[in-house]
Amino acid sequence: QVQLVESGGGLVQPGGSLRLSCTASGRISGFYVMGWYRQAPAKQRELVARITSDGRTNYAPSVTGRFTISRDNAKNTVYLQMNSLKPDDTAVYYCNLDYRGTYWGQGTQVTVSS
Repeated sequence: QVQLVESGGGLVQPGGSLRLSCTASGRISGFYVMGWYRQAPAKQRELVARITSDGRTNYAPSVTGRFTISRDNAKNTVYLQMNSLKPDDTAVYYCNLDYRGTYWGQGTQVTVSS
């Protein structure tokens, strides 16, 4: 059974930066996709960015050029570097893993406010 543990959320001013981390426990070998989704109040959960085990990435248009997703396969960890944050980025961010099933983290709050 795989579990995902997230960290790195918090409160930041507009224009600031945060880095989220997500580590998957358990043994993972072979192809997988890890990513970040977010859900703001009264809105549907949406994809932010995802990365495959061989390094391919894709981003939501709203974060392209501001956010960068990366991974460390040896640590089963994915990172989301968020720069130039805007109030519209405020949401609960969830880590997601597709590997012989779908797994979700518990979510971490990101609040962008002055």
